[in-house]
Amino acid sequence: MDLSKLQPAPNSRKTKVRKGRGQGTGKGGTSTRGREGAQSRSGYKTKVGFEGGQMPLYRRVPKVGFTNIHRKEYKIINLENLERLAQEKNLQTIDLETIYQNGLAKKGSRIKILGKGQLQRQLEVHAHAFSQSAQQAIESVQGTVVKL
Repeated sequence: MDLSKLQPAPNSRKTKVRKGRGQGTGKGGTSTRGREGAQSRSGYKTKVGFEGGQMPLYRRVPKVGFTNIHRKEYKIINLENLERLAQEKNLQTIDLETIYQNGLAKKGSRIKILGKGQLQRQLEVHAHAFSQSAQQAIESVQGTVVKL
């Protein structure tokens, strides 16, 4: 095989059609755009979602509900997760940095502690919010709750 004789497969490469370069090319005049209408004019663009005059999908589908811009999103952590973390790392205090470093929540997220599971250790827990059952469970083992 000689590398100098390589060439593309037949009909795999098409030559570019040069439109609007005179009548002799067969593609002059209207440049394959047709005679009239917006699509024949320069600068023509369809609106996003335009469906040829048919009522577009974004107008056919009804609006539903709303988004509350004042909503506060919390990352939920249960007592059983705190108990497991305290046992593995031998901790007395669980603050936001500890939670972030151990992958229970992403850095900067608000944290709420819920009361699922049992707590045996006396812990000092720092979080943005606590459920009533979680707060009672922490305080029942002489732990402390710190709301941020």
